[in-house]
Amino acid sequence: MTVSKSPEDFSQPPLDGPPSRSVGRVKVLFPLPLFKAYDYILPPGATAPVGAFVKAPFGPRAVFGVVWHGEPDEGVPAAKLKTIAEVMAAPPLSADLIDFIDWTARYTMFPAGSVLRMVMRSGDGLVVPASQTGYVLGSPPEPPIRMTPQRQAVLDAARAEPRAASALAAEAGVSDAVVRGLSNLGALTRVEIDPDPPFLEPDLARPGYDLSDDQQFAAEQIRRHIDDNKHTTTLIDGVTGSGKTEVYLEAVAAALARDPAAQVLILIPEIALTLPFLKRVAKRFGAEPSPWHSELTSAARRRTWRRVADGSARLVVGARSALFLPFQKLKLIIVDEEHDGAYKQGDGVIYHARDLAVARGARARFPVILASATPSLETVVNVDEGRYDAVGLTARFADAAMPDIALVDMRATPAGPGRWLSPPLVAAVNEGLSAGEQSLLFLNRRGYAPLTLCRRCGHKMTAPNSDTMLVEHRFENRLVCHHTGFSMPKPKACPACNAVDGLAPCGPGVERVAEEARERWPEARIAILSSDTVGARAMREILDAMHGGDIDILIATQVVAKGHHFPNLTFVGVVDADLGLSGGDLRAAERTYQLLSQVTGRAGREAKPGRALLQTYQTKAPVLAALVNGERDGFLAAEATSRRELGFPPYGRLAAIILRGPDERALQACAQAHRAAIPPADGIEVWGPAPAPIYRLRGEARIRFLVKARRNMDIQRFIKTWIGDVKVKAAIRRVVDIDPYSFL
Repeated sequence: MTVSKSPEDFSQPPLDGPPSRSVGRVKVLFPLPLFKAYDYILPPGATAPVGAFVKAPFGPRAVFGVVWHGEPDEGVPAAKLKTIAEVMAAPPLSADLIDFIDWTARYTMFPAGSVLRMVMRSGDGLVVPASQTGYVLGSPPEPPIRMTPQRQAVLDAARAEPRAASALAAEAGVSDAVVRGLSNLGALTRVEIDPDPPFLEPDLARPGYDLSDDQQFAAEQIRRHIDDNKHTTTLIDGVTGSGKTEVYLEAVAAALARDPAAQVLILIPEIALTLPFLKRVAKRFGAEPSPWHSELTSAARRRTWRRVADGSARLVVGARSALFLPFQKLKLIIVDEEHDGAYKQGDGVIYHARDLAVARGARARFPVILASATPSLETVVNVDEGRYDAVGLTARFADAAMPDIALVDMRATPAGPGRWLSPPLVAAVNEGLSAGEQSLLFLNRRGYAPLTLCRRCGHKMTAPNSDTMLVEHRFENRLVCHHTGFSMPKPKACPACNAVDGLAPCGPGVERVAEEARERWPEARIAILSSDTVGARAMREILDAMHGGDIDILIATQVVAKGHHFPNLTFVGVVDADLGLSGGDLRAAERTYQLLSQVTGRAGREAKPGRALLQTYQTKAPVLAALVNGERDGFLAAEATSRRELGFPPYGRLAAIILRGPDERALQACAQAHRAAIPPADGIEVWGPAPAPIYRLRGEARIRFLVKARRNMDIQRFIKTWIGDVKVKAAIRRVVDIDPYSFL
């Protein structure tokens, strides 16, 4: 078996860029699940370099694709080849992006066309949209018009660049009719505008934030890597509230100043963080960066895609998929909260954005910065072994103290029948309310109750054709599956025994904790923050209210755990600290430490000291002891020893093979065929086949294999050799997950 490398070791880019080919025959890759490009003929007189977008017939329809590298087969008669219909005017993909697409396809074992589809996800960006009518401040009309607060708000908004009526109206808080009325009166002038206007350039002369000595030292270390103009991966390892963002924004300024065409990407894990973070970056550079996330409108996504492709969007902030935007000259990637599991893509092409970001920087020879208060063990080991550099921020900004953390033994001080908040936790909230301070009650469990069962027959409510439990959402009186999205009204009678009013909630969710909190503190201002109960806009309003001191008690899931700063929050109560310690996940303890460290780190971030109480039945758990004693490094060392002894990542490699299909008999036969085809290989073990922990999901049964290999083994080559000759029926789907993060 040949030697391979983990993502952080893919440091050598191809010796040459893809060959240029502009006339005659070309190869075209389509954004479809295709492993290869196909030969086409260019129209007479047309040219199309590698990376050019084209429209070409594929089957019964014309499809957008990209001219790909590789020599067409000259032995095929031209008469048998189809002709490209159109060469698009959009800027071609860069050579380093084409190389990254190829590398990602090989590493993830997905078709190159599927990876290309992630780049071309905003297909309408290839067609230049028609111009729109915009409005800008005109000459004062004669005679003067009657002024109203609504009209004045529009005129104030129109002093900037020309914008569409809807954009002006939204900023002024009025209807489009007010804008058009002012135009008819002559107060606004109509002009033609680009519907996808360029983003404002960052003001690099604008002074940065005032940095502490530690921050200044870290920023200078990173600036040296920027000036060296070569690949390094640097971890900013700073406690919560230490000002990591201010440090890496200095790196952004350095990279943009060094090259007037440079582009920078900042990855963040949660959509809830996007709006406040955009404002923070805009304050630093005098211009909002280009956003990219799933909550954008199609027009906003098209604008960002087009401006990234033409190079005018120089600073992009986005979720994991922003890694596949068509950058022309990407020169720096920052992965904030690099430990976060949200960077793992579980649908479509399966990848981890942090690992691919490092690989992209390594192959294109530019720096990558990782930032976290609780870095992943993979990153810590890479630092320890010299593959990554690291800078540390060991104290909170402005000398704020870290919160005091203590455990509440729920066996010694139980919450009481039908209650979930222990006496010590209740007392701490009372103290905060008396002092005019805020409290956060944290439970990483959405809804009212995680399980609904019949008190008469014991029937558990599950999603149709799935083994997943339905979660009660009492505010909506519905039962919801968080895995499949299925939702139904809560029935009055048990569907198994017809017992009326027999269905009972078991265990707490945030809604049930909120119910108890409202009973205990009826005068307090209480809010729930959960992705199930509020949309993105409402979530932002709740976070703003919490920041402004308009909420006394916030009850929240993990959406509140990172990136938020609440000046008056002094107490965090974790309702169930044991929640993440089970489930057979090799990263369970690490994830629990990261999550609880991040959420308790919300307390006491300014002048007032903070504290946290963790309710638990496992007071001896090493992860909880490490949190209380502030022994992060000791905890990680113990985790590293355990993983090393077992040969698990980062000291070994894992891959999952998942077979899924509606016919269980055919699925079992397919699994046995895979089992029989496993080739012998020294240093590689294959476990399975075994039913997935959630065996039925959306009407399909699922069987898993787990491949465990030494760190220096080419696990992709082994899997390709193994599964390449195993025939899979059309009704069965086979998925490869390199370095799985979910074992459900």
